Amino acid sequence: MAELFAEQQKIGNGIRFSFVVQSRRIGIHLHILRDCQTSQEFGAMEQFENDDEGYAFAERPNKSANKRECLEMEALGEELTALTHDRLMSLDLPEKLLSAVQEAQKISHGSARKRQRKFIGKLLRNTEVEPIQARLAHYKQLSALSIHDQHRVEHWRDKLVAGDNSAVNELLESWPEADRQKVRQLAQDAKKEQALAAPPKSARLLFRYLREIMLQSEDEA
Repeated sequence: MAELFAEQQKIGNGIRFSFVVQSRRIGIHLHILRDCQTSQEFGAMEQFENDDEGYAFAERPNKSANKRECLEMEALGEELTALTHDRLMSLDLPEKLLSAVQEAQKISHGSARKRQRKFIGKLLRNTEVEPIQARLAHYKQLSALSIHDQHRVEHWRDKLVAGDNSAVNELLESWPEADRQKVRQLAQDAKKEQALAAPPKSARLLFRYLREIMLQSEDEA
């Protein structure tokens, strides 16, 4: 004679319903799977033999957590789709995932892109995403540093154009390798362009020169 015991246990974002059948040889496995895109549930059942006890498990993930994971993976897929070719190739993605991302980059809008986004999300749910996320975080950090450097160069360019020799002296204190005469001449020419509402050719040249010496200084540090 077999006895049946049932237990409900919360595990992570899911709920596990455990059924223990106390018999010597026969047990049943019950699996419930939920599709993220269609919200349909699929069941599978198999019989197995056990020397002591049979166990049957039904595990049903929390619906909101399941949906959140789907959306997170789709968002990660969007980040991959936005990468340049070189950065995408540096991730060493599985071949099927890489092909799906490259295909998505060719689709600009519409239902086809939506389907491809969901397909990429599905692939990512079966992929180890931690290394991918770490690399993307690194790329974001590089972009943030690049923006910071650009703002710093713009600050010095505007200060030199609006100022006088004291601004040039201050710049040389921080970057002594800068050419004093070149900086002064470009700043004066840029100031004249502003007064005449002319195209900012000299201002652009000054920006490029300042960026060059600042980046060169950082590389040597």
